[in-house]
Amino acid sequence: MERTPSRRRFLQLAGAGAAACAAAARGPALEASPRAAGEPAAALPFELGMASYTLRSFPVDQAIEMTKRLGLTRICFKDFHLKMDATAEVMAETVAKVKAAGLDLYAGGVIYMKNEAEVDRAFAYAKAAGMKMIVGVPTYELVAYTNGKVQEYDIPVAIHNHGPDNPLFPTPQSAYERIAGLDRRMGLCMDIGHTQRSGVDPSESAEKYIDRLLDVHVKDVSASTAKGTTVEIGRGVIDIPKLMRTLKRIGYAGTLALEYEKDSKDPLPGSAESIGYLR
Repeated sequence: MERTPSRRRFLQLAGAGAAACAAAARGPALEASPRAAGEPAAALPFELGMASYTLRSFPVDQAIEMTKRLGLTRICFKDFHLKMDATAEVMAETVAKVKAAGLDLYAGGVIYMKNEAEVDRAFAYAKAAGMKMIVGVPTYELVAYTNGKVQEYDIPVAIHNHGPDNPLFPTPQSAYERIAGLDRRMGLCMDIGHTQRSGVDPSESAEKYIDRLLDVHVKDVSASTAKGTTVEIGRGVIDIPKLMRTLKRIGYAGTLALEYEKDSKDPLPGSAESIGYLR
């Protein structure tokens, strides 16, 4: 009995333990600068958006509604939702639906370009839809031709990396090396999942290549290897708090577009969890 702590001592120990757990839960990765009570958090220089590949199993009307339900205001259309060969009438009708929903159709992609005709088509498509950017993957041989089209149309191209199981632009570095001497509107769309699967820290890539970082496809993955698969953001191996802090510090001012590749038939729960974690 003499070795048993008193009730007061027990509560003191329990309180200290709870405080330590709370501090550990916050951890250094999530610590923020202190601010006065009631003072709003500083606005981030970038916005959250939707890469509509996430919603590939749904028609455009539902994709728009799901994006709105997530509280997002920007969308990058994959051609599931606006066909590359859409008629002028369908194009105008779809763009009008996006605007009526309060969304910004800021980009199209990922668009693959394997010959000059496909490059031409991609730029005509983006111009007709009023897209401000193409998230694309030209072949290495077409990079110079694409650069010429960027200058002709004044529409930037953000080259999307696709990870260790795709030899064409597997990492942001592999794309950066091809465009470093070209027009500044030739840039990168860093897919942080594929970057991590290549064994590369997305935060480090963002910092190295910020001068060409036009867009970010944001997700989380289960492993830092080619076998890694998409999971809800916050449940995987990517250090998301570090990435957010890095992007803010280096002045990234583009979009973080959610590309949630899991649960294609029911993506909304995982997408909501992911967007909630980012916020």
